[in-house]
Amino acid sequence: MFHLSWQKSSFSGADGADNCLELARGAGGLRHVRESDDPGTTLTSDATRLRAFLLAAKAGEFDHLV
Repeated sequence: MFHLSWQKSSFSGADGADNCLELARGAGGLRHVRESDDPGTTLTSDATRLRAFLLAAKAGEFDHLV
C-alpha cells in the first residue's frame, strides 16, 4: 500500500488547530484532499482536475452555493 504524506495548507494556524485542508500526492499521480478534522474522508482526483477545481474556487465560481 502506498503511504500518503499529508501537507497542511499554508493558511492553517500555527497553533495546531484541527480545521485545515491537507493535500497528498498518491500513486499514479493521483492527488488526495482531506480536512484535518475528518481525516477518514478524502477526495481523490488527478492533478489536472484538482487544479481546475482550485482555480474555479479561487475565482469565486462556487460562491453562490453558500
